[in-house]
Amino acid sequence: MSYLIAEKDHSDTPWGVITGDSLFVNSAGRPDLLGSSETKKLAEQQFHTLRDFYLKLPDSVIIYPAHGQGSPCGADIGDRLDSTIGYERRFNPFLQFQDVESFTEYALSTAPPVPKYYPLMKKINSKGPDILGGLPRVAGLPAKTFKQAIEDKAGVLVDTRTMLGFGGGHIPGALNIGGTPMLSIWAGWLLDPEKQLLLVLDSDTDLEKVVKRFIRTGYSKFAGYLVGGMEAWDNAGFKLSQVDQKTVHEVHEANNIQLIDVRAPGEWKSGHAPGAQHIFLPELRENLDDLDRERPIAAYCDSGYRASIATSILKQEGFTDVSNVPGSWQAWKNAGLPIDGKIE
Repeated sequence: MSYLIAEKDHSDTPWGVITGDSLFVNSAGRPDLLGSSETKKLAEQQFHTLRDFYLKLPDSVIIYPAHGQGSPCGADIGDRLDSTIGYERRFNPFLQFQDVESFTEYALSTAPPVPKYYPLMKKINSKGPDILGGLPRVAGLPAKTFKQAIEDKAGVLVDTRTMLGFGGGHIPGALNIGGTPMLSIWAGWLLDPEKQLLLVLDSDTDLEKVVKRFIRTGYSKFAGYLVGGMEAWDNAGFKLSQVDQKTVHEVHEANNIQLIDVRAPGEWKSGHAPGAQHIFLPELRENLDDLDRERPIAAYCDSGYRASIATSILKQEGFTDVSNVPGSWQAWKNAGLPIDGKIE
């Protein structure tokens, strides 16, 4: 569904359009999520929607998409929250095709991998989510009790702090999924919604915000959170684990490092660090045999967020010499370091 927006006195002259899951900034909705039997028909419908509806709107019309950068609902969605028809007409690659066949080929070749949680969300959306009657209550656990809950395997340990906070010191075995809006997506990729969660927060005041972001992709079961955060854990004298943070210059100058790129396939194809090995983040656990446990590993993504998730997975899997690359691909390009592959 798309909705045109206009002033009441000028209803025939829209100034904006809410584009839903169809037209995005620099991208468009993917046609492949209902299965191969529906893909061709949906691609044709999307092609005509883009050309026969959106491109017939005036250039001045502002678009307001339902998805932004990082969403797997479209390929390489831009990082702005809105745009204009005129700008998209000129620069959006999905609006440059004159025939259905070439559009379909492009749409399918650029589509990111289908997230593992999509089939689950489809079922939830069809039957309707459980009515919670408000946010679930999450028990606040003192450090000693939280440690006991970990030892009793009461839940999956998820550290929602920033990558630098996580790298500086975290509870051994924790999975780092930072508490930004991206948490909803990566929880969906990596966690089982049937398992309880044990949370570590940047601040106790972040609890409501973080819980809401878990709920967005169906995670409503919580075994508790660490009251007082890592400061309470540190003061209790419990063990810590760390992840080294390497700059792009250190990585570039290193001689014996395994550099892994955990971005999506489309990001990798658009350009990557020379000598890097591509392993898409959700497929990391299934491809551990491709890595040499005797050599140091550094992981990078676009900014470091996903790379920090990757390092936490590697630590869980017994890899010891693991580093994150803050700034990651953005820092690599801005530093003017060599690039392999296509350069946009």
